[in-house]
Amino acid sequence: MFSMSAFHKQYETDRSPLVVGGRRFDFFVPKSLDPFLDKKDVFSEFPLWSKIWEASIVLANHLASIPADPDKHLLEIGCGIGLVGVVAAQFGHRITMTEYNRDALNFAEANASANKPPDPGLLEIGALDWTRPAIEGRFDMILGSEVIYKEEYFEPVLGLFKRYLKPGGEIILAEGVRKTSMAFFQKMSGICDIIARKRIFRSGGEEKRIVLASLRFK
Repeated sequence: MFSMSAFHKQYETDRSPLVVGGRRFDFFVPKSLDPFLDKKDVFSEFPLWSKIWEASIVLANHLASIPADPDKHLLEIGCGIGLVGVVAAQFGHRITMTEYNRDALNFAEANASANKPPDPGLLEIGALDWTRPAIEGRFDMILGSEVIYKEEYFEPVLGLFKRYLKPGGEIILAEGVRKTSMAFFQKMSGICDIIARKRIFRSGGEEKRIVLASLRFK
């Protein structure tokens, strides 16, 4: 069982406030990335889960803007610190948010606890290894933000879609405009009907181009 006191003993954190759909949220983020970096291996992966990505905010705003259907169950892959799933549950969506990294799951648990939805039963959190998926069930919608950043993830992610999406279900992805994400959408266009919209996310004088895409298998 998750313990907030144990979480704060294990991690040094900052708070990151965010307003989505007119509601205020406060998310725990790591104060420093040093504990999550392998200093002996300069090629070790950056802890991508630890950042609040612009694409996650775009996806969260989208979920806040659409009606929640209590009969539909959503699955989020690569939830990171839990921003999208927490916001979705606050706006009435029933969602299971998943991650592989244990530290990320701990932050997702902490943020779910700090931003409890009106109905706690709307939000579940679980571990999911994309190469050896073990969670049960199928879902009406699968969500992801900044999950397509390496070409080697194309097949595992597609495998998740085929395994967990109900017939007629919808996939919603929010991805930064870059070579890998565009290549993935091109690959998926052969087997999915895709409706994509471009969003411009402005912060600190910078602009980030985000693609918000809805995919349904043909």
